[in-house]
Amino acid sequence: MDEAQLQVFIDGTIHYFTQASDEPADVGTPYLIGEEQTVADEYTGIIGISGKRRGTVYFTAGPGLLKVLLMSLGETDLSHEFLCDLVGEVANTISGNARRSFGSDFMISVPLVVKGQPERIHSPNNLRSFVVPINWRSHQAALVITIE
Repeated sequence: MDEAQLQVFIDGTIHYFTQASDEPADVGTPYLIGEEQTVADEYTGIIGISGKRRGTVYFTAGPGLLKVLLMSLGETDLSHEFLCDLVGEVANTISGNARRSFGSDFMISVPLVVKGQPERIHSPNNLRSFVVPINWRSHQAALVITIE
């Protein structure tokens, strides 16, 4: 993955938060982690990538960010189920927007939502992941991209 391709995901993340809340997310400098490392918070929405490219894209955040985001969307139900739905929606929307840039051969799965911190999120072997740190309204999250 090159810098221009990574920028597609960064732009999609900023756009998502701007559209959802009228306040863009601050995106930190992306960094690489090894294939045995996992960055995850309490809620994680995972999208599988197939087609000409293989891998995963996932959005991970704590309940604080997700609850504030739900409220900014006008939702009053802040239950566990709504937090799970939202983390999957964020991952799906960012990946879906990237699909527009990468074309129809960039196929995305439905989101898989994980509650709790998984020990490892499986991606194609021998690939390192880009972690994009996200800060929004004093809350931390991350977008993790592992695509060959």
